[in-house]
Amino acid sequence: MLTMIKVLQSAIHWMRRVLVATAVGIPCWVLLSGQVAASVVIPDSDSSRLWRALVAEAGALHLPTRFLRQIPEQFVVFEFEDLHAFAAEYHPAEHRMVLDRSLSLNGAGRTLRPLGKMTHKQLETLYHELFHAYVDFVEHESAPSEAHASFLAFAREQQRCRYQQVLITPVIQKKGLKEERFLSEAESWEALNETWALFVGWAVWTKLEVAAKGGRERRASDRAGSVSAWIARLDQAEQDAALTGYYEPEDLEERRMARKRFLAPEFRLSAPELSTLMRDVLGSSAELIREAEQVLGRPRPPQSAPRVCPERTAR
Repeated sequence: MLTMIKVLQSAIHWMRRVLVATAVGIPCWVLLSGQVAASVVIPDSDSSRLWRALVAEAGALHLPTRFLRQIPEQFVVFEFEDLHAFAAEYHPAEHRMVLDRSLSLNGAGRTLRPLGKMTHKQLETLYHELFHAYVDFVEHESAPSEAHASFLAFAREQQRCRYQQVLITPVIQKKGLKEERFLSEAESWEALNETWALFVGWAVWTKLEVAAKGGRERRASDRAGSVSAWIARLDQAEQDAALTGYYEPEDLEERRMARKRFLAPEFRLSAPELSTLMRDVLGSSAELIREAEQVLGRPRPPQSAPRVCPERTAR
């Protein structure tokens, strides 16, 4: 049944392309000949194989796998496409991961390029989207575990108390210019998801950058130095309010003016959110989590938009 649904989704996706092509005067034979970029949907068996290889290689490279191993290998449908705006997109309604062909082996759009051959920025983007897949799975799990139920409950709590009444920066270059927004259910959930995914990608990118800068000998002999370097970068990100998310406005008129609305610095990632993501998603060490909490736990300037999140008891 699941296979049939995925086949139908792929067929619908292809028909949309045919209709768009016809509307702009492109013959269908051009699409079939490959002269116009079209998506390549990976069959179910290949998607499962791709997922297994991804998790295994991530583990071999000492990249985070805690949350990846919790997602069934058949859950995500992979697709390669010539993307223009982003290097990757995740579509939760279809559990579909769309990756740019540059992330495929030899650009052929058939399977994922080895993770070890990707740039740090490409891995940051990939992990950003993989986290979206994780939230999608946890949200739709029919019989969630106690850990997943707790994670989702915390996410919904943060959505209500942090991301429904927010400040945004209408002009991203002018952080001091802010406007208040009351977000819809979909907008606030997206704002939370993008903030969290941004941190997950950033954490992976930072781990790789610290390791590359320290060199192989330092990685083997000076773990404390790596932790200090990671924390120093987190401290700088906190000062720069770099861990701040965004959402796409539901209102069509507003979306014509700005496809994304970026949250103001006051609404950057909080210490409770950080500790939850580091523990439950990234599987970070207790030492690293403790030091990271101290960085994000420092007092911040008061906000114009009120928010009160209840204290969370540590598990």
